[in-house]
Amino acid sequence: MIKVVILAAGMARRLQPLTNSTPKCLLPVGDKTLIDRALISIKAAGLSHVVIVTGFEADQIKKHCQSHYSDINFEWIHNERFEETNNIYSLWLTKETMSGHSLLLLDSDIIFHHQILTNLLESNFENCLALRESDKLGDEEIKVTVDEEGFVKAISKVVDPKQAIGESLGIELFGIGLTYKLFRCVNELIVKQGRDNDFYEVAFEKIIFEGGQIKPVSVGSLPCMEIDTASDLQAAFPLSIQLDHE
Repeated sequence: MIKVVILAAGMARRLQPLTNSTPKCLLPVGDKTLIDRALISIKAAGLSHVVIVTGFEADQIKKHCQSHYSDINFEWIHNERFEETNNIYSLWLTKETMSGHSLLLLDSDIIFHHQILTNLLESNFENCLALRESDKLGDEEIKVTVDEEGFVKAISKVVDPKQAIGESLGIELFGIGLTYKLFRCVNELIVKQGRDNDFYEVAFEKIIFEGGQIKPVSVGSLPCMEIDTASDLQAAFPLSIQLDHE
């Protein structure tokens, strides 16, 4: 079974004061919140088991989702250390519930076309991630390089933009085998090395170094963007109108 994990623990300081008392995933983009848009896409892809890792204003998120999506089977995991840890720690907290399952991992701060999830699920690659191909990449993007067979070779913010084929969008699909390896690596990074303030892509690179293969799946012209700042939120508004009319 595929379980969807949505990481929604952060405080989104760059969006303050909009996020002073509202978690980023509950900010409206058009007439729907970010998490509404994600959950609608998840349902459209035929998935119904969703694990949400909360932190800041957890009760708001839980109340909103449970009151609007009675047909989704939610699991709730709370990151009590959300103020001092990064998303690798939130992912680590899902290790027990993800045992023996495939993983569809989503960041909670992206607005994206629902077809992107379907394309990953139907890609014929057991382990893959959504990629926006681009030669115009900056410091903030999670950049991806590939090997001669087209599998991910490196994935991080510090990848040389000139070597990258594009940007990872924060949507990944891993089969049971690679999910097991992922959590083994995450556990080593957290427990043995104390790296609880890293991005989870550090673990991706570790499993790749150990022989794991992840295929980037281009989203082509399908829209997708991350919301980090007020200007991002403003730029996402016309995109929301486009998505709502498709």
